[in-house]
Amino acid sequence: MIFEKNNNIKIKDELSHTLLAPVRVVWQSDGVDFGERLITEPKSQVYMQAQGCVLQPGSGLLLDFGMELPGGVRIVTGCSDAGIKKIHLRFGESVSEAMNHPNNDHALHDMMLEVPSHGMVCYGRTGFRFVRIDCDAAVTEPLILCGVFAEAIYRDLPRVGNFECDDAKINEIYKTAVRTVHWNMQDYIYDGIKRDRIAWIGDMNPEIKVILNVFQDTDVVKKSLDFVRDLYPLPKFMNNISSYSLWWIINQYEYFFHCNDRPYLLEQRDYLTGLLKQLCQDVLVNGSENLSGKRFLDWPTKNNENALHAGLHGLLAWTFRVGAELCSALQENECMNQCRKMYQRMLLHQPECNNNKQAAAMLTIGGVRDCSDVLLHEPFSGISTFYGYYMLMAQPVSSALKLIRRYWGGMLDFGATTFWEDFDLAWTKNAYPIDSLPIKGKEDIHGSFGNYCYRGLRHSLCHGWSGGPAAYLAESVLGIRPLTPGFKTAIIQPNFAGLDYIKGSVPTPWGPITVEGEKGKVKITKPKEVNAEPNLQCVAAVKNQCVFF
Repeated sequence: MIFEKNNNIKIKDELSHTLLAPVRVVWQSDGVDFGERLITEPKSQVYMQAQGCVLQPGSGLLLDFGMELPGGVRIVTGCSDAGIKKIHLRFGESVSEAMNHPNNDHALHDMMLEVPSHGMVCYGRTGFRFVRIDCDAAVTEPLILCGVFAEAIYRDLPRVGNFECDDAKINEIYKTAVRTVHWNMQDYIYDGIKRDRIAWIGDMNPEIKVILNVFQDTDVVKKSLDFVRDLYPLPKFMNNISSYSLWWIINQYEYFFHCNDRPYLLEQRDYLTGLLKQLCQDVLVNGSENLSGKRFLDWPTKNNENALHAGLHGLLAWTFRVGAELCSALQENECMNQCRKMYQRMLLHQPECNNNKQAAAMLTIGGVRDCSDVLLHEPFSGISTFYGYYMLMAQPVSSALKLIRRYWGGMLDFGATTFWEDFDLAWTKNAYPIDSLPIKGKEDIHGSFGNYCYRGLRHSLCHGWSGGPAAYLAESVLGIRPLTPGFKTAIIQPNFAGLDYIKGSVPTPWGPITVEGEKGKVKITKPKEVNAEPNLQCVAAVKNQCVFF
């Protein structure tokens, strides 16, 4: 190879690059001719005498690539005697973002760029669906665009897990949730492909659950967990947030129980047991959590001290419960017994959730108290895209499916092709979709809303923490979950919850488990290495007869 004789550090790119042509010209100003050629006759390479779209000085157009994508653009230009030209290039996750002045935090979205005559420029590493290009008004000759392509950059991994049912909206929600997480599987697991392009360990939990239920190749999970662990040696908390260290333990548990990767778990022994022992010091004699450091669940609970305490209490209890399981697998009996002792002590303190749904979900999942009634009261309000996943887990499947249809489906109704960092159904009352030009008298659902650190156009429209429904449908409708590490024994409890038909698969180390059926009869196909008994494991199905193959 040409590189063999030099001393450069060589890093193999784990990601694939794919070019996609635009599907629609959303808008073009006066002075633009033949914009349709970018869709019907795009040129991905430089060609002599190629015809293209012509932009007169000061004119511009907006292109739609059909779905949110991670990556940048390739711009192919035609011949011009004027040589180098300047363009104003803008990326947008929405039409509104691309037509305004996008925020350049985390990834550049709004810039002046030089392009050659009869050449090519590749630019950008962000998240976008729309691209606006304006020819600088100061140039003397038109700009000829022979092709403008999205260069999608992603992990090209086969999707082993899948889900479908007789409800088309739920099917689209599943696909969109998987796509949202898949696009965020970059060099590490990111929170967002535009922002935050950061490995936040707590926010990763819904993403990791989706990855484990969809992909056989889960190396990026280990890589991301180790990356954050090494950045924050004990006694520091991960991302400098105490609850995020709790999520690291829960993430380790989820990975181990899905994959039974014992060599990897052994590598975590010292850090894991050290962290659990450190956390034991954060439980008071009366059983109450007393976590130090920055206290955080998610942004909506940031200034609600009662909800924050109740949610952290449930989360810490959950952590000790799964921490004991990991210590048992490691034969760390002393630490295991400490975790079990702390868990039992924490059950003695049962804080009120004060009708906060994040806190209610954590107390319920942590086994401290059943607060599912809080989740069923005004079920479509007080939801967050991050903790929405745990709200689904902490309520009956029938009501959870209604929430999935209404809340995540509400984003689809307004043009989403990936799920968002933040969303409130109240925003939709008088708003126009993200793929539409402004409509007089209507609100811009991207630019006009959002809270906390994600107001307006800074708001990410492809945020991995919002992908939870894909994991939920696998775990609670298909009902496939590991009972012991690596699915040596499995729980397979299909729950139709009002659906007439379900079908899907979940990867295991031995091959996929597949569930397919209608009410009354279900066919389950599993690897021979997976032990599951139909008379025990199908109890959650509605009068259905489970037949194993």
